[in-house]
Amino acid sequence: MLMNYAIVDIETTGGHASANGITEISVFVHDGERVIKHFETLINPQQLIPKFITSLTGIDNAMVADAPVFDEIADVLFEILNESIFVAHNVNFDYSFVKHQLKRSGYDLTAKKLCTVRLGRKVFPGLPSYSLGNLCRSLKINIENRHRAGGDAKATVKLFEHMLANGAITHIDQMLKRNSAEHWLPLNLDKQVIDKLPSRPGVYYFHNNKDKIIYVGKAINLKKRVSSHFTHNDPDLKRQHFIRNIYKISYKQCATELEAIVFESTEIKRLWPRYNKSQKQPLVKYALYSFEDNRGYIRLAIDKKKKHLPHIYNFNLLNEGLVLLKKMVEEFELDARLCFIDKTPFTEKEVAALEPPGIYNLKIKRALDTLSENLPTFALVDEGIAEDEKLCLLVERGSFWGMGYLPKSFSIKSSGELKNLLNPYADNDYIRNNIYSFAEANPHKRILL
Repeated sequence: MLMNYAIVDIETTGGHASANGITEISVFVHDGERVIKHFETLINPQQLIPKFITSLTGIDNAMVADAPVFDEIADVLFEILNESIFVAHNVNFDYSFVKHQLKRSGYDLTAKKLCTVRLGRKVFPGLPSYSLGNLCRSLKINIENRHRAGGDAKATVKLFEHMLANGAITHIDQMLKRNSAEHWLPLNLDKQVIDKLPSRPGVYYFHNNKDKIIYVGKAINLKKRVSSHFTHNDPDLKRQHFIRNIYKISYKQCATELEAIVFESTEIKRLWPRYNKSQKQPLVKYALYSFEDNRGYIRLAIDKKKKHLPHIYNFNLLNEGLVLLKKMVEEFELDARLCFIDKTPFTEKEVAALEPPGIYNLKIKRALDTLSENLPTFALVDEGIAEDEKLCLLVERGSFWGMGYLPKSFSIKSSGELKNLLNPYADNDYIRNNIYSFAEANPHKRILL
């Protein structure tokens, strides 16, 4: 099928489409054999052009003062582009700007994209660099009027023709297929990385150019979830920076979504990746403590969790602990002042009116026994990755303790036995809530201990 290629280059006021404008655009329409149409114009971006941009492109505010605004050329540009393959060097940059500006003018650009950086890697593998300047230099293509839309677009035309002459059409056909993903992947990410991802639950990692992990995510289907990150041309600055910084993907396969949820949360708190927003709030852990005062009364208190001090129950939030303690005070008729809920000092008369320690302490014991009974200990069992294994998660006294794989034939009898076989994990609200939701939805997979 014959097709036209719209070879595009733009100059802009900045690096992201949502907050910056186009100052110049050049489009060469190529039919696969020759250029059949050329459109080029300066554009008034309706915002100041930064000095460093002017120093790079030579385009200043005076040059664009009398140029058309984008709205005035939108209809002509849309007619040229929408029926062609949108071709550019690092196509996602140019496409995001043009699509964003066209959308603001009432046009929805849906043209397929073709990146000459990616195409160059396929046609001319092994070159030291695939930037426009270096690639043209390697292929002895002269660039006139560098860093202007017309000069760079014309050089891209020559580059494109050079690629066609060296068998690029086979690669182009493959890259333009609906499921190829070539047109929407980050520039520095090889498509084979996506192709090799399993369609299984797991946790994935995005690495930058220094191999540092910058994002951790979970997935029911690793291939689909990772691919979904790159299927939209979001003009937002943070989004574009995020995509540009992805150079590598690694992953850990999990047996189930729940295992992926636990592992993702654990990894976010361990690695603190730059682009993860959720689950990064630092948690100050609190705990419920008991101690006997000098009058013999057992007292309850919520305080910051001490590493080596035995506690009854722990909380991620102070208010969570206070709510529970207030409930215990009301239900078991405990003295709010002996539980530090009411911090009013005792008078001598009030001290004398207190219940004897022996009687009061029995109330405390009943309250703590009830709390212990209401904090369940159970195991969740689900399928493993291998056929001969099963995934097991342990909740002990209301808190997530850990998880791991057990032989499928293993009979679970006690939490103590499991703690010798599973890997311990840090508990937090997010993990605990997901585990309890899963247990409620799948009672047949819960074993009370």
